[in-house]
Order: sequence, then structure tokens, then C-alpha cells
Amino acid sequence: MNIAHRIKSWEEIKILSAELKQKGKKIVFTNGCFDIIHYGHVSYLSDARNLGDLLIVGLNSDDSVKRLKGASRPINSQFDRAYVLSALKPVDYVVIFEQDTPYDLIKLIMPDLLVKGGDWKPEQIVGSDLVLKNGGQVKSLQFQTGFSTTNIIEKLNEEKDNGSR
Repeated sequence: MNIAHRIKSWEEIKILSAELKQKGKKIVFTNGCFDIIHYGHVSYLSDARNLGDLLIVGLNSDDSVKRLKGASRPINSQFDRAYVLSALKPVDYVVIFEQDTPYDLIKLIMPDLLVKGGDWKPEQIVGSDLVLKNGGQVKSLQFQTGFSTTNIIEKLNEEKDNGSR
């Protein structure tokens, strides 16, 4: 299967999630920028996928990342980030969203389980109200300390400033 087929439009994921629910599949949803994929991302996505039958990842668009992280981000385009994410074994589908939060996307998919990294308390997770009201669960997963795209960028900038590479 061509991994690009795992990147879905909103209309496609709406139809697909309804079909999967009819088949009794447990849908896990998470979201993020996933700008430079690192160990923390892969570990987290693997843990999330193990909680259900499939994992749908909501991916912030380029404009959304710029609004959240600043003008210098994202490093990688939304297409590149979506493609890399869709190639990861734990990820079943990727959907790009333009908004600052995935609230509308969560409302569209209505996952059985909504997850974020352990730096988020369940009640702080965007969309938790929707999922809980629909009988689903919300979880914070183990956070891998010391792994972040921001840390990687800072390290690269330090090395550049020090003249090493």
C-alpha cells in the first residue's frame, strides 16, 4: 500500500471512521505538529496505537504551526510531515487541520480514545469534553523527557554558533 493513501482529507476520514466504528473498531486519536520526528514522538505514537485498533493522527497545518510556534516554524512542510508520519508503523491515518486546535476534527471523528503526551492533564486536552460526553476515554501517556523538536533546533543552533558540525 502506498503510504500516501494513509493521508486522508476531512471527508475521507469522516466516512472511514464511521465505517470503522460500525465494524466495532476502537479508534485512538492524537494530534500535534510533529515537525522533526524524534524518539519521543515514535515512543508516544507506539504507546497510543497499542491502546486501540487503529491510530488517527491530526497534524497541524503549516499556518497553524506558525501561529503556535512562531514564524521560523515549521521546519518541514505539512506534506513532508504528513508523509513521514504516515510511514510510521503505529500510525494508520493522518489528517491535516488548519485550526489552532483539533477540536473540530475530533468532533468529526469522535474517537473512542483521545490521547496526548504526559505533559497534558486529561482535563486540559482539547476535545476531552466531546469524547467523554460520547462515552469515550481521555488519557495522558508517558512523556519522554528531554526529547522535543525545540531542543533539537536549539542544539543545532548552538553547534552552528560554535562553528562545529
